[in-house]
Amino acid sequence: MKTFFSGLLVAVLAAPVSVVAADLPDPESVEFCQVAQQILANTEMVGENEIFTDMPSYRHSKPSPDPLKIYQVVSYVGTMPVVVSCKLKSADHLQEVFGEAAAGEQMGCPLVTKMVQEQAAAELDADGNADAAAAVRAFVLEQNEPALAGSSYLADFEPSFVGDDGAIHINSNGLQVDYDSLWSYVLPEKFIGQTYCHLATATYMKALATGDVEPGVVITTEDDAPVTPSE
Repeated sequence: MKTFFSGLLVAVLAAPVSVVAADLPDPESVEFCQVAQQILANTEMVGENEIFTDMPSYRHSKPSPDPLKIYQVVSYVGTMPVVVSCKLKSADHLQEVFGEAAAGEQMGCPLVTKMVQEQAAAELDADGNADAAAAVRAFVLEQNEPALAGSSYLADFEPSFVGDDGAIHINSNGLQVDYDSLWSYVLPEKFIGQTYCHLATATYMKALATGDVEPGVVITTEDDAPVTPSE
């Protein structure tokens, strides 16, 4: 994991405008949110990740720093993993618990989405589908401001939509409540030092590019949300 992350982070930081393609873990694997934790907190720490197969458990979960426990759920349309949702710890909380060297600059959810976009395009190129790869690279990535309240993060949302410009836009909805913030004076510790993300998958982006699915699917965190594949 450290070897993967070290090379990946160097590539990302060396190319802040055009993020290079990288082989992110399978979105249905525990490694996906583990790597997201490393990228977003600039850390080599590996969290103990639990993937939920029911949405209520994910909704009520709260990451913790020591030991580092993080949480994941995958939203499906049929058998297609459309969105991976990660609950992670913020960089400043890891620094508070483990020292300054434990983490670096806090990054935002759109960074991981950019990496997913490049991976999807690279996979389509490898399959000989240059037109679809170009379509993926033309997606407009929204620089969504992270929410401060869990209720906003857990609201229904569209991972993709057609903008007024006619292009497909990809959302990166999330939540950021730093440990060292005004919220630390009013909220219990379990509610601060949190980084949450809803991240579109490469599988979903490729399906959008090939026309196999249309933009605008709604992802929900209601009790009956489809978080396991179904025929």
